[in-house]
Amino acid sequence: MKLVIHDLKKEEWEKIARDYPDAEVVTDNGNMKPCVGCFGCWNKTPGECVIKDGYDNMGYLIHHSDEVIVISRYTYGGFSGSVKNVFDRCLAYVLPQFEIVKGESHHQKRYDEIKPFTFIFYGHDISEEEKKNAERYVNAVCTNMRSTVKEVIFRECETETVCKTKDNYSKNDKVLLLNASMRSKNGNSAKLAGELKKLIVKEAEIVNLSKYLNKMSELVKELEDVSTIVLCEPLYVDGLPSQLIRLLEKFQNEYEGGRKKIYVLANMGLYESRQLINLFSSVKQWCAKMNFEYCGGLGVGAGELVGGITEAVKFGKWPTRKIGEGMNRLAEAINTDGKTEDIFAGVNGFPRSLYIAIANSGWKRMAKKNGITEKDLYRQV
Repeated sequence: MKLVIHDLKKEEWEKIARDYPDAEVVTDNGNMKPCVGCFGCWNKTPGECVIKDGYDNMGYLIHHSDEVIVISRYTYGGFSGSVKNVFDRCLAYVLPQFEIVKGESHHQKRYDEIKPFTFIFYGHDISEEEKKNAERYVNAVCTNMRSTVKEVIFRECETETVCKTKDNYSKNDKVLLLNASMRSKNGNSAKLAGELKKLIVKEAEIVNLSKYLNKMSELVKELEDVSTIVLCEPLYVDGLPSQLIRLLEKFQNEYEGGRKKIYVLANMGLYESRQLINLFSSVKQWCAKMNFEYCGGLGVGAGELVGGITEAVKFGKWPTRKIGEGMNRLAEAINTDGKTEDIFAGVNGFPRSLYIAIANSGWKRMAKKNGITEKDLYRQV
């Protein structure tokens, strides 16, 4: 069986459906909820998502397919918001435990297999550089999903929506820190956004994207006069979380305000902050589409450890000293309307081997707390 994941309109899919006879087809029917980052698919119902909306069995579908074919509009270096949402809900396909793969920390396999993925991107006038970005991204996705890239195909389609950004900058000097995590209050993105806000001397406000999931057009309108936006987000499947991609797509389709300065504050559970490179690349490509000014950002590795430390130890002290230094540089750029190079920081003086050991043992405690055994964590569906 082939598994086809796509974002095509009904009439577009019907034109090519005959090319995929007997395939299992997954597309957003309008009811798919975003991943909430709860890790329940690892420590509550291993192998299955806890959100029962018809998309809770993505790990099962991947495992029981012979090949996965992904058809997506090329969007800021990767998938469209709807296709990315499917991938965000695929977390159960791998295990929560880490191991080192090609010199980087990645999740262990749940299944003893290497699933082949074919990626078909469609878009208008996709450049060679954009193709390289997409290829780099899907290779990272398959590395983390412990799968392999069989082929990457690019197809031309109709002209894309051209945004109507005005040449002048938005006049309001307010800084908006957009928490793009579904974990609005207790997530690491919220904690880091709170630390950054303390360093910003301008008027600053933290806004949770989760409150606007069903009214993103309203949020786009509210942001028209804001001059500076800091995108505070977690790494989901090697890129931006789907709910943020959807918002960026709304901006491109509906925004008619002035130019803005865009900064990034990103975090990830994997140890090496350099794995955030595709996320940063996506924001840069979106800024280019919007005629916004990309002004740099901070990428934080070992986010789960960092988030816990911020509650117990003063931020910026060991082992978050380098992250604190990066935060100060980012805040200085924001306060002066300046720029910074992308900063990649992690926990210093805290070995990767120790981080992995602590993380892996932690899942056993979570399993016991949730009434399941350690053996259950490895369950195959």
